[in-house]
Amino acid sequence: MPASVPPDPRTALSRHPLEPAARSWLTDAEARIAARPDAVRALFPAARRHCGRARLDAHWTADEAARAVLLTALPLTGAPLAAELAGLFRHGDPAEQRAVLRALPLLDTATEAGGEPLADLALPLVREALRGNDSHVIEAALGPYGAARLPDTEYRQAVLKCVFQEIPLDRVAGLDTRADAELARMLADFAHERVAAGRDVPHDIWPVVRAHPARAALTERLTAETRAAAPERREAAERALKALR
Repeated sequence: MPASVPPDPRTALSRHPLEPAARSWLTDAEARIAARPDAVRALFPAARRHCGRARLDAHWTADEAARAVLLTALPLTGAPLAAELAGLFRHGDPAEQRAVLRALPLLDTATEAGGEPLADLALPLVREALRGNDSHVIEAALGPYGAARLPDTEYRQAVLKCVFQEIPLDRVAGLDTRADAELARMLADFAHERVAAGRDVPHDIWPVVRAHPARAALTERLTAETRAAAPERREAAERALKALR
């Protein structure tokens, strides 16, 4: 399964250039933030008004990419950077929250090159996002930063939440390396519950289940469901068995 890794927002903006006025605003805003970090508190929310919300690629809209660029202009590292990000996240709307979350890998890399690294200091924002119900914010939380730093138990629960909320798993970073036997078991249990309710199983869980021992146990359970009295359960089990194989 491919990891969902956003490209650098500057790359996205270079492929779909902003209008001259928007580009001028963004360049000026970067300089103002570099000179006075607290300027980000007014400029970050204003990005949509100046840069628009056009879709640039699968990961970035113009305003989110511009906001990520503004965050990379912050001359902060470590705890001061994490505190500034927390304020922007908690006072922001969902689009602003997504921009903060999607910028985390860029900020983590940048601060490791000089000064105190961001490290796990932004994990509380990832956890806060995962407790919510906005599927787009949850997806952003499970980008490369969250996928690399969430403990195994929390990562598994986050993946399961994505399945419940019908967030495609190819948008979850790290699944190709972090999926393990326990996650496969959890997804297998979920698949059986769906079949027992006469419902189909999301197709994107099968690669994880197939790769681990949970496959054999689930095959037995689904085979038993093909003998259920309710026709919808039998039919759902047959479809699931076909997909699992």
